Amino acid sequence: MEPRAALGELLLAVDHVGIAVADLDAGIAFWTRTLGLRLAHREENPDQQVAEAMLRAGDGGTQVQLLSPTDPGSTVARFLERHGPGLQQLALTVSDVVAAAAVLRDQGLQVLYPEPRPGTAGALINFVHPRDTGGVLLELVQPPEHPGTARPVSYS
Repeated sequence: MEPRAALGELLLAVDHVGIAVADLDAGIAFWTRTLGLRLAHREENPDQQVAEAMLRAGDGGTQVQLLSPTDPGSTVARFLERHGPGLQQLALTVSDVVAAAAVLRDQGLQVLYPEPRPGTAGALINFVHPRDTGGVLLELVQPPEHPGTARPVSYS
């Protein structure tokens, strides 16, 4: 099977856009009060050193993730230092994050982690380096098989 076809079979949808913010509460207030999105989920991810909130619009198919650093050495903290608040990543839903990462590695792209890591609400995630994607940090998201079982909270 051709690599592009194999990856195409694994891609399901745009999952969310991630926006780096210095103050998560202020970010949530802006996106909910001013723009009318709904807070769907909030948690801290110690592995990624962020506090995060998932916001939804309309029927819930459109999602915006706000990311605020919990450690000054985190990736999101460094992003804020270099670029200020703003679009930090584009996330794609995949059916199998391990297989998607393998296809991209086979095409010569730098996948950041050798194995997937825990993401929001029990998802498995990995990232593709922005230098290989035209400057966009690309997140691969495999939703949990049974939402709410892998972590104490889930999308709602």
